[in-house]
Amino acid sequence: MKIRTVIADDEPLARERIRALLEDEPDVEVVRECRDGNEAVAAVRSESPDLLFLDVQMPELDGFGVIETVGVENMPAIVFVTAYDEYALQAFEVNAVDYLLKPFDRERFHKALSRARAQVGRQGDEINRKLLALIQGLKVPQGYLERLVIRSSGRIFFLKVDEIDWIEAAGNYVRLHTGKESHLLRETMNSLEQKLDPARFLRIHRSTIVRFDRIAELQPLFHGDYVVVLQGGKRLTLSRGYRERLSGILDQA
Repeated sequence: MKIRTVIADDEPLARERIRALLEDEPDVEVVRECRDGNEAVAAVRSESPDLLFLDVQMPELDGFGVIETVGVENMPAIVFVTAYDEYALQAFEVNAVDYLLKPFDRERFHKALSRARAQVGRQGDEINRKLLALIQGLKVPQGYLERLVIRSSGRIFFLKVDEIDWIEAAGNYVRLHTGKESHLLRETMNSLEQKLDPARFLRIHRSTIVRFDRIAELQPLFHGDYVVVLQGGKRLTLSRGYRERLSGILDQA
């Protein structure tokens, strides 16, 4: 009997990657692919799959919303798939489902699939209880971030946000500057800005966020722009479009 599987991810390449890896598994049948949370809800309800590869962040309805809408008791075995590290450790703590962090390799995928196979057919009350705890634990907290999970050279470590001097955009990543060191984090500037305390961090440019108490001096430039000089001498540009965020300080200058 084959494991009926649904893939839910808003990225076409991500869906294609999972589907390609599953093609080599004779006991797995992909019965539906979904582009957003609403489609995932419909697929789970209509197909009654045994296994769901579920992206955490999707348009319309995110992964947690899918589970809450369908109901924990009606969910199949789930492998979460996402690009964001901050959910990973909590997912492993409850150990109810597995967690794939993009980009993942074939070996890591097969490990997740093996764990899912072991779970298929034995959802039961205990599994549902753990899944409910996972949903509650993985929701983005109301407070602001106090630390970040950094992956580097095969290791994972924690970085307190109070250690960050400034942040710059780096393609699909952000670069966190801490003294003489820097660390890459797979995150967008807009998403990270929303998770940081605005009383401690300021967006001064579309590509730059600074920690407020690291600012040593503001120097006027042209057309309303400023140079933000950090302690230690690093010079950054405060663009006119973000000037109002420092209006209180500038009005007193």
